[in-house]
Formats: sequence, C-alpha cells, structure tokens
Amino acid sequence: MTSETISADPDIATDETEPLSSRFNRQLLTFKCSGRGFAVDIMDVREIRSWSRPTPLPHAPPHMLGMVNLRGSVLPVTDLAQRLGQAPTEDRQRNVIIVIQKKDRVHGLLVDAVSDIVTPSPDQLQDVPPIVGGNAPALADFLFVIDEEMIQVLSMDSILPEEGGGVRDMNE
Repeated sequence: MTSETISADPDIATDETEPLSSRFNRQLLTFKCSGRGFAVDIMDVREIRSWSRPTPLPHAPPHMLGMVNLRGSVLPVTDLAQRLGQAPTEDRQRNVIIVIQKKDRVHGLLVDAVSDIVTPSPDQLQDVPPIVGGNAPALADFLFVIDEEMIQVLSMDSILPEEGGGVRDMNE
C-alpha cells in the first residue's frame, strides 16, 4: 500500500516514492451523518456550533438549507446527508453544524453529532474503490475502520460548492 496515491488534495503530498506514513499524518474529526461514520481533516474545521435553523434561500438545491448568522457573517449551511444522497437530517437538539474553512471558502455542514478526534495510522487507511460507470468525483478520499465501523474521510473539495457557492472569510 505504500506506493498508492492517497488523495488528489494538494495539501497532501502524493509522491508515490515517499512512504505513506510521511504522506498522511493528520488528525481527523469523526462524526455521524445518517447513522454512518465520516471524518474530515481537523485543519479544515473552523468550529463546531450548535444547531440553529437556517433562513432558506429561494431556488437553492434541496441540500442547501439556507444561511445562518455567524458572528456578523453569513454562513451557508448544507445538509450533508442530502448532499450525500440520503434522506434529509431529522431536526434534533443534538445536531451540530461543522463550520469548514477550505482556503477562503467558509461553509457549514449539518450532521447528526460529532464523535471524536482520531489520528489513523497509514496502515489503517484504504483507498476508496472506484465506482463502476461513475463519472462524478469521489466524495471520499480514504476509508478506515475504528471499532468495527467503516469511516469515510470526506473530500471537502468535492463536498463543498464551487468557489462562488460559499461565503468568503470576512476576517482576512
């Protein structure tokens, strides 16, 4: 497995001659969405905030729930379950919004609950199998198992809307 490319993310080196252990040494925030386990790079997480109902936007896609006020800035919020093709997330007190900052894009992802911060070892990481006949970009970069549960490491470049679809960080 040490000769496989693990990600198209430019923040992660993909020199196949370099050992996997030096190409991936990241902490991941794990969470639940539609009863399944997912993770994102902790360096992409700006904050975790409690659930508050967004103001809907007309003509937005179904997974785009709307906007919330984040200390004076407008934050777009996506229902991650719907973005992944699942049923809409049920409105529960335990739901949280993970605020993701990827370069100058800031976006909220509605999830069921945050689980833990983990640092998987390189030998735990597995490539996502290619989807037969699928032309869409993979929404996950890797897979790994924790306590008999498969965790998908999501690709924020694939999950988040294009550059114009998020809010610019007003603090820069």
